[in-house]
Amino acid sequence: MTVKSRILMSVAAFVLGGAAPALAQTEIQWWHAMTGANNDVVVRLAEEFNASQKDFKVVPTYKGSYADTLNAGIAAFRAGNAPHIMQVFEVGTATMMSAKGAIKPVQDLMKDAGETFDPKAYLPAITGYYSTTKGEMLSFPFNSSSTVMWYNKDAFKKAGLNADAAPKTWPEVFDAAKKLKAAGYDKCGFSNAWVTWVNVEQLGAWHNEPVGTKANGFEGFDTEFVFNKGVFLKHLTNLVEMQKDKTYDYSGRTNTGEGRFTSGECPIFLTSSAFFGNVRANAKFDWGNAPMPYYPDVQGAPQNSIIGGASLWVMGGKKADEYKGVAKFFTFLSDVDRQVKLHTESGYLPITKAAYEKVKASGFYKDKPFLETPLLQLTNKEPTANSRGVRFGSLVQIRDIWAEEFEAALNGQKTPKAALDAAVERGNQTLRQFERTASR
Repeated sequence: MTVKSRILMSVAAFVLGGAAPALAQTEIQWWHAMTGANNDVVVRLAEEFNASQKDFKVVPTYKGSYADTLNAGIAAFRAGNAPHIMQVFEVGTATMMSAKGAIKPVQDLMKDAGETFDPKAYLPAITGYYSTTKGEMLSFPFNSSSTVMWYNKDAFKKAGLNADAAPKTWPEVFDAAKKLKAAGYDKCGFSNAWVTWVNVEQLGAWHNEPVGTKANGFEGFDTEFVFNKGVFLKHLTNLVEMQKDKTYDYSGRTNTGEGRFTSGECPIFLTSSAFFGNVRANAKFDWGNAPMPYYPDVQGAPQNSIIGGASLWVMGGKKADEYKGVAKFFTFLSDVDRQVKLHTESGYLPITKAAYEKVKASGFYKDKPFLETPLLQLTNKEPTANSRGVRFGSLVQIRDIWAEEFEAALNGQKTPKAALDAAVERGNQTLRQFERTASR
């Protein structure tokens, strides 16, 4: 073949094939556990990020429940094909930390990628849960919530209660529940979802009482539970007594009983602030929410609440350009206006101080005070060692153990003290087992 022929063939290939192949986008796999409207939020965020730049493409994938997503992510890491980003609920924090080499701390990620990042820009009650005792952020806050008290204003009026002033203390809640029961709500004066989150973890933080030693596990996995006394014992004793005549009525271990509030059956109901969308869509009565009640004889109460929900963990073993895309996505999520929109439209808590202040300054909460309630709780006081959160290994399994013991007390099978003693003892055994597994 002559030189001229080779040149002509090259020109033809150039014309037919295009000037040059377009650079392929770097895909960022994001595994999550969001369903319904929350899944729509995840998809929309990915689409907006993908449209905002050309180099990276975030691909969200639903992997089942929080527990399913956590298990799938750990299995995928062991198999060498973990996603770049994994959404993990707050009780999986210790499990993620103990998986050696499985994660890349978000603080290191942002620094290595050259992205502007200041942990102090985020709400301390949120970031504290996902940080080391030295303040190093391990994961990126995403969908955060807290426990609040929802109440039926129409029911309050029927019972002769002030519908514009919810009870502030537990004795006031007990009194209101008795009046509501007398007014016809005989199946349930008040109740709650997430029995141990509300009545152990949140109760401890709100009263600045430790659930476990070593700052509730933040200072080391070799912690021990200590909640079989004090305000915990007082509270369970009260619940057991009121369960007898349905002034209080148990609604299960998770949030499956939340419909008892929206149906009108339980006029006072403690559960996540993320219940907002469900209440707005399904409650056929005038409603509101208020901060969690507290025991007025506990010095310093109330302290601050702790968060629920989940954060985004970055998995280890990825390439530098992939981590750069993840870091840019996190910067995108932190944008003040984007956080404002997320909060005001979906009910998610804004993760940055600037976003919260901007919403406040706009007057938004004057018409929708119920969206500020969890934020007022989280920022009520500077978090302490007892109120920044809990970090216990195998907490998913331990919550079930605690719930079993709560149920035994509420059913009259054990005294409140015996139930809490067993919850502490069995929980400690599970912690020791977790330590042995984590140290391998």
